[in-house]
This record gives sequence, C-alpha cells and structure tokens, in this order.
Amino acid sequence: MRLVSLALLAFASLLAAGPAFAQAPLTEKNVSMGLSLAIIEGALEQCTKDGYKVSVVIVDKGGNVAASVRGDGSSPHTLEFARMKAYTARTRNQTSLQTMKLLEDPANAFIRQIPNVVGVGGGVPIKAGGETIGGEKDEVCANAGLAKVEAALK
Repeated sequence: MRLVSLALLAFASLLAAGPAFAQAPLTEKNVSMGLSLAIIEGALEQCTKDGYKVSVVIVDKGGNVAASVRGDGSSPHTLEFARMKAYTARTRNQTSLQTMKLLEDPANAFIRQIPNVVGVGGGVPIKAGGETIGGEKDEVCANAGLAKVEAALK
C-alpha cells in the first residue's frame, strides 16, 4: 500500500510540474525562398558581370540547402563545393576565408574534422540583425547578392 501511495504522490507531483515543463513554440529567423532567390540573382549578376562561371548555393539556419543554381558553363563540381563553402560560413558564423586563415595555425587543425567544413575562401554568412541565419558562396558575388536584400535582413 505504501508503494502505491508513493507512486501516486510521484505522479501527482509530475502533473503539478507539467506547466513548468511547457514551453512556448520557438520563433526564429531563417532564410526564405524569396530571400534565397533574390540573393542568388544578385550573386549571379555580379559573377557574370565579372566574367565568372559559378554555382550559387544558399543554406538555411540549419545548414540545409535552401536554394541552389549551377550557373551556365560552370563545372560540375562547383555546385557541391559551393554548398560546402556556404555550410562552412553558416556553421562557423564567419566567412570561409576566415576559416581558411584559422586553419593556417596547426592548433586549429581540429576544424578540419567537422564534416562539410572547408578552408577555402568564398562562403559568406547571411545575417539578420546580428544572428547568422544561413550562408552563401563566393564572397564578392555573395556580398552583391546580399546587398540586394540588405533592407530585409535588418
């Protein structure tokens, strides 16, 4: 009988604590499809103007591909490499060029062990306010693409 009383008491305690465990839904900023397409358009315009044949990949806050385009005449490998640069920018919260510079110091060699992180310039984090919400590659083109949507990211 004492065991049953203890079990009921524990269950009643859990029910009373239930509201304390309840949480409001998370609200977070992320990269939308419209934002992704606008950034891609701006990046491709700049790269084409500069004579580069590139692919552009946008990753979202979770590092997942939000949108990607393999540019006319670009090599087949550029799409995957663009994804890795964008992923690096997102997960490291810095440009992939900054990651490359960090990797010059042997003390930071552990960074190379993170899957899909590359130490090659070109990836740029997408920030809304001060929060990194995605990533994109190639740096000059990416910054041109981001400039197109700058007002929406504030």
